[in-house]
Amino acid sequence: MARTRQQNVTAAQWTANGAALGAPDLTEPGTYPFGENVFNLAVQKERLPKDVFRQLQATLDRGEALDPSLADAVAKEMREWAMERGATHFTHWFQPLTNSTAEKHDSFYEPAGDGTAMAGFSGKELIQGEPDASSFPTGGVRATFEARGYTAWDPTSPAFIIENPNGALLCIPTAFASWTGEALDTKIPLLRSMDALSTAAIGALKLLGDDAASRVFTTVGPEQEYFYIDEQYYFERPDLYTTGRTLFGAKPPKGHELDDHYFGSIPERILACMLETEQELAKLGVPTKTRHNEVAPNQYELAPIFENSNVGADHQQLTMQIMQNVARRYGLVCLLHEKPYAGVNGSGKHNNWSMGTDSGLNLLEPGDTPHENISFLFFCTAVIAAVNKHQALLRASVAGIGQDHRLGANEAPPAIISIFLGAELRKVFETIEAGEGDPATPGSFLGLGTPVLPPLPMHGGDRNRTSPFAFTGNKFEFRALGSSQSLALPNTVLNTIVAEAIEELSAKLEKASGEGKDINAAVVDIVRETYAANKQVCFDGDNYDEAWHTEAEKRGLANLRTTPDALPWLVEKQTIATFERYKVLSERELESRFEVMVEQYTTRVNIEAETAASIARTMLLPAAIRHLADLKAGGHDGLVAETQELVGEFYDAILALEKANVEHPVEEGLELAKYMRDTVVTSMASTREVADRLERIVADDLWPLPKYSEMLFIK
Repeated sequence: MARTRQQNVTAAQWTANGAALGAPDLTEPGTYPFGENVFNLAVQKERLPKDVFRQLQATLDRGEALDPSLADAVAKEMREWAMERGATHFTHWFQPLTNSTAEKHDSFYEPAGDGTAMAGFSGKELIQGEPDASSFPTGGVRATFEARGYTAWDPTSPAFIIENPNGALLCIPTAFASWTGEALDTKIPLLRSMDALSTAAIGALKLLGDDAASRVFTTVGPEQEYFYIDEQYYFERPDLYTTGRTLFGAKPPKGHELDDHYFGSIPERILACMLETEQELAKLGVPTKTRHNEVAPNQYELAPIFENSNVGADHQQLTMQIMQNVARRYGLVCLLHEKPYAGVNGSGKHNNWSMGTDSGLNLLEPGDTPHENISFLFFCTAVIAAVNKHQALLRASVAGIGQDHRLGANEAPPAIISIFLGAELRKVFETIEAGEGDPATPGSFLGLGTPVLPPLPMHGGDRNRTSPFAFTGNKFEFRALGSSQSLALPNTVLNTIVAEAIEELSAKLEKASGEGKDINAAVVDIVRETYAANKQVCFDGDNYDEAWHTEAEKRGLANLRTTPDALPWLVEKQTIATFERYKVLSERELESRFEVMVEQYTTRVNIEAETAASIARTMLLPAAIRHLADLKAGGHDGLVAETQELVGEFYDAILALEKANVEHPVEEGLELAKYMRDTVVTSMASTREVADRLERIVADDLWPLPKYSEMLFIK
């Protein structure tokens, strides 16, 4: 049966369709005041009793637990505010170990006993919920029959309202824990890691003579890459709607070789969709900043302004949800998979990370005075030491089946974690290591022999897009995250390992200070020693170059190419010791995450293999056989021989794939994951290779799947 070819439509038509679905008129000025659907600081100040507001903010500023006596007053105002905006239900919005969010909706209304209903929402309901925990992944922390789990309000991430054409929902960001107290989510470890880093950094600042700060926050600004595809093509591709990526598809004549898509003019329908997405996000208080075409056809990027890591992680989950929801109003589907199209640039999520004090100081920004630069050097050196010691753990934190198709290709950072410092900052560290100059004398230019960092421009060196972990002026950009991933685990790891490094350097500084050494001179000595011990992780060259892989091995850097290679580092002794020391994750909690991620990898490979086998046997093989029959009927002997050979080869590949995906030599765990990687993934690739050759010779009207040239270029 021939496929229907998509007819292109105008943005105006899609806008009209969106309005019919309840989408607002974006041409109306002031339609979306920023944060209007957020129970933010301004709303709280306006609505809460003054004493309650002051107590609540004082509690949050100190990073302490909420006094339950405040909860009822907060809950009352939050409910009234939400109901004024059409909300009838509330949910504890949490993030289990599924890389997505979860919610259970409860009504504000309760029977009054006289046939009517009353609206109610107590402080107890605000603070704690009890969803069934038995069906969420726990990695052995909870048995299936042990169903009890708790959600707990996170007052540091403001509640918000999700609108629907038929009503609205109050969403309360919460943590999710088991009955026995283990973290079953990604938020609890992230908050713990932020506390650990704050404690370590405040201690270091006091040693450095800075008593102004009382708390340090980590900040994050993720650059979200994604594809759009016309929804007709999407729903004609079982591989896309089942696995998120195309399991078959020949390379089109044109891809991104002409470099004409990156930063190009945004197509009208796409721009209309982007504008509405940003308006929806603005209502939710998500500070989007940048949009542009990415490298591949139909690939784009959305980037926000940096935020507190906890709020930023919540907002990133919301961003992915809103992007997918709004796309459907325009006849599009938003693809967040790391590699939806083979041979085409994949999608990542650059994680811009820094540390800042509550007094307004960015600890990773070079300053205007020698003292500020001494502080910058100290904290920058701690990051270098942390990344070098825990490079494999950082790689594990971004592991996943989608990443295995992306990392290491000439489009994304390799699986080797290294740091790009830039020419000017690298010279500073090399000068200090060489022991040149007078550390007490400030310099105004690099290269004058002073080990005290002089004032640097915001961009003190060229950019290196091939580096997985790059210093970019006042932050580090961790570029290895996958486009579909939550920010929580990578930032939890980053916060924890940097906290450890800061404390280790602080101990040396405290010892030197106790011996009467000048603080500036002591910092320079610590920087010299630490950089010399960890400089092997610093690399400013081309990370795509095969020679770097050889060099990295000589330096002792890990090259963990696949998810089964990387995940064991979640439960290495070194990892467990660090995370238990800072009370971020216990050994049991780390093991649970390892088991969950291994099982998810195995399950996803199995789903992909079954989907590939089904498509191959029931869609592609029949199309090839029909084409072969037409050739035979037409007497095209040369074409018959070519096609018949390919059909036989394809059938053999399908049988091999089906067998590989059924006959597992092991039942579970890491060994099964390795088998799936080495045997099943390889069988899928072999089946695809033959199918893609068939696509090039089978009559176009017989081929049942939309082709790359259609999916990538019809916008």
